[in-house]
This record gives sequence, C-alpha cells and structure tokens, in this order.
Amino acid sequence: MVRRPLPRILRSGGAHLARSRELARTAADGASDVLHPLITITRGLRRLVAAGRRKWADTPKDKRGSLLFLVASVVLVVALVPYGPLLAVAGLMAAAAWHGRERAAPSPTGPDEAQAQRLQSLYEALVPYFTAAADPEPLYVHGGEWNKAFPAYGFDDTGRVRHLEIRYPAYFTDGEPESRARIEHLLHAKAGRGREYRFDWDEEGNQLTVTVLAPLPTDITAQHFVTTSGETVLGFTDATTVRRTLPLDRDGDDGGQRDVPAVVWRTGPRSTEPHLLVAGRPGSGTTTLLRSIALQALRHGDVLIVEGGGTGEYACLTGRQGVLAVECGLAGALASLEWAAHETERRLIAANRARQAGHPPPDDIRRPLWILLDRPGALGHLAAADGGRDPQSLLQVPLRHGRPAHVTIVVAEQFDGLDALSDAVRQHTHARVVLGPASPEQVEAVLGAPPQTTPAWDVPPGRGYARLGAGPVHRLQVPATPDPYDDATSDNDRQAVLALLPERTAPADATAAEAAPADAGVVPPKPDREPDTNSDTTSGTNPGAKTAEVAVAEG
Repeated sequence: MVRRPLPRILRSGGAHLARSRELARTAADGASDVLHPLITITRGLRRLVAAGRRKWADTPKDKRGSLLFLVASVVLVVALVPYGPLLAVAGLMAAAAWHGRERAAPSPTGPDEAQAQRLQSLYEALVPYFTAAADPEPLYVHGGEWNKAFPAYGFDDTGRVRHLEIRYPAYFTDGEPESRARIEHLLHAKAGRGREYRFDWDEEGNQLTVTVLAPLPTDITAQHFVTTSGETVLGFTDATTVRRTLPLDRDGDDGGQRDVPAVVWRTGPRSTEPHLLVAGRPGSGTTTLLRSIALQALRHGDVLIVEGGGTGEYACLTGRQGVLAVECGLAGALASLEWAAHETERRLIAANRARQAGHPPPDDIRRPLWILLDRPGALGHLAAADGGRDPQSLLQVPLRHGRPAHVTIVVAEQFDGLDALSDAVRQHTHARVVLGPASPEQVEAVLGAPPQTTPAWDVPPGRGYARLGAGPVHRLQVPATPDPYDDATSDNDRQAVLALLPERTAPADATAAEAAPADAGVVPPKPDREPDTNSDTTSGTNPGAKTAEVAVAEG
C-alpha cells in the first residue's frame, strides 16, 4: 500500500493553526467594535417588537380595533407632516439604541442570606448586655430585628464583618471600663478571631463603631528617615492616629517612594518624654528597636550600650565612630554608667558656667549622648549575687538631669524582669513601648492606658503599642533592623543595616580592650572629643561639692 504524504497544513504543525485562530479572533473583535452600533440598534428593535407583541396580546379583543385606528391615524399624520417619515425613522432608531444598550446588573442593596445570619447572630449575642427588664420598648430582644440596632455594616471578601456601627440604649454603663471590655471581648469572639479590631465609643450618641484594622506593613527595613536632630522614629502606625508621614524607599525594581504614618519620639531639652522604656517577651523585637534607635542616634550624637543579656546582639556597633562602648559584663557596665553620671554632671556644670558668663553652651555639651540598656535586670541579679552595686543605681543622675544635658536613656526589659527595674527608671521613663503578644492588662500596666484595639497573639516581631507621655496609645511596627552578623538575616536586611553603620575607627578587639577598666576605680569610655577644661571630672573631685554645683546649675 502506498502511503500518501500529509497535506502541508497538517505537516507544519499547529503554528499555522494557532496563528490563523489568533487572526480570526482579532478580526472578530475588530468587527464587533465596528458593528457595535448596528448590533445595539438591532437588539433594541427586537426588544421594541417584543414589547409591541406583549402590548397587543394584553389588549382585549374588543379594544383592538380602536388601537389599530389610533396607530393608523398616527402613521397618516406622520406621512403628511413635512420631513415626518425622516423624523419618525430617526426617533425609532434613537428609541432602539436606548432600549438596546447593555445594562449592568443591579448591585445588591442589602446583605445576602449568610451575611444577614451573621448579623442576626451578633444581635442575639448582644441581647443580654443591652436589655433591661424595666425598658418598655427594648432595642434588643430575643428574636428581634437587627436593622434598627445596626445602622451601618460592611463585609470583606471572605464574608466576615469588616465594619459595623452598633446602637445601644442610653442606660448601658458605657463609662465603666469593665462593661466596655465585656462588649469588646464578645464582639472580638463573634466577629472573628485572628484580627485586630478598633472600638470607638460615642458616649453622647450611644453608638459603638467597630472597625477591622489592616495589618501594619512589615516590609519596612532600616534606612535614613527624614528627621531632624532630636527626632527618633520608633516605628509605623495607622494613618488615622497620627498626622505625620515619612517618605520611605520602595522595595523591588520599580523604586520610588511611599508615605507611611510614623510614630516620632522627640528628645532634647524641650521634650516632655526625654527617656524611653521598652517591654516585651523574648523574641518580640525589643533588641531590634534598640538597634534601630542606635543607628538613628549615631547620625547626630554618641551612643553608649550596655547589654545585660550577653548575647552579642550589638557586636556590629563595636568600634564604630560615635559608639563610646558596648559593654556586656558587670564591671564594664558599672564603669560605663559611672562615667555617664559624671558626664551628665560635667555638662550641667559647663552649661551653667556658660550661662553665667553670657556665652552659648559649648558644642560638646549640646551633642546628644544616648545610653541604651538592654535587660539591666540581668546585671542587677549578678550584682546582687556578688554583693556589689546595682548598675541601675547609677542611672539616677542621668534620668533626673539628662534632659537639659542632652542625655537620653533607653531601657529595654522583658515582662518577667519589670519588677527588677528601679524606681528612678519607672518614674522618669514617660515614653513607653510594648512589643510582642501581650494581654490588655499587661499593655495597660506598662503604658498606663488600655489600647483601643484588641491585642492579637499571633503577631510578627516588632509589632506592639507605643505611648508618648499622656498621649494616645498607637499601634506600632518597628522597622526591620536585625543583627547583620546573624546567619538567619536575609541579604536585603543585612545590606540595609550595614549601609547605616558608621565607619569603623578602631578594630573591635582593640576597642573592647580599651573600654575594659583595669580596676574598679578607672573611668572607662571616653568620647571622641576633648573634654571641657573648665570642668572638673577627675577621680579626686569632691562629690559633695560637685552635687551642690549641679543643684545650682539646675536652679
């Protein structure tokens, strides 16, 4: 049997067929665009004919003669009127175009069956809390209608409540925190766990607004923020709670910038919250926040770091320009903090002498000095075991007199070590931050006010709350500032942190040896500038006379 070769169109494969189908599809799309008006008019004529048939079928038989006479009269008048047929055709085409247009499906005006059932469940759950036996016309009753109680609502794509306005009777005790906490806990459980809710109580209007908050961005890395000297970015928050936004670099290849609302902490002589306390659980991001603060502080001042945990989280800062010391041991911490106390006194005395002489303060006094303490309670425990001095006792002078001396103290401690903090640290750290999963009671104990949102337990590192003095409580997300020497750090975050580190002025081992004291009486880290010759900071100075002079300077 002789086999005949296949046709060429079949041998050349599906490329020609695919190209032909694409050309046919393109031609059909172009023809539909060109003939779209004709298609619309034809569809309209068909709808008008169908409407005429329905009208004729609905007309009783005894009245059809009158209807035909009326139609014939209209046709005769149109035929006799000048340009009548032309105007009639134009009007018919316009009517056909109007009735033949594509009409969008009407959007639903109310909730569907599943959404209505969810709202009814919320309504039934609130009945025991918003009902009184003496109310003649209760707003909440079992089996009642939720329409009157929920004037506004909204759902997300998954069918869960996204926004809800709740009316409640005037006799509900909305001024008591316990009553409000019960309602918030109930709504958090019924509306869906795993999300953060914001509750806005309108006590005058007897209305509660529940809003589901979007997660804060976690892709913000360490970078040079647009701030001035005396301003420190603690993190980023919701746009509805702060007025200031900062331009940030976008990640990816597109580049550009985006504006993100930020929590900015102001320090210096005019600050009402000159010192900061950070609390959290292990792995919550407290060390990350201190590392971010250190990188920002090194742009305008000097930094002294005392790490009580001894984990080496600040090794990247050792020997850098502006870093006075990074202490991990008890002896070095005591020597460094003792120097910081003397440095605070020296600055106050020099500033007082300059004011008395009518001169501006020296530049080295106005240069900010930052003292960062990570877990000082661990060092206090070691000092108590050895019968030595608690390093926190040396913070009393910088905490009390640090604001006019441009000295700022930041203390980070875990929840289980907050009881070991000294009274001076508790009284003078009016700026507070809580990171990681925490109960409302823990947040209120640290910040002094309950959060307006429901704390979530499954949160990323660096997520928490911040409160500056007596201001409102803000949600907070700390910028990603990991240890660049950690193997678990991504390349993007590592390069971002390394780009912010100052130049290295000495090898790490030489700096550590120089900062370590030879004995307990040696004053360790020295700043990278000459001290004021008019100040007396030697070890032979009379402490009583220096304290008296400091009191005069403060007065």
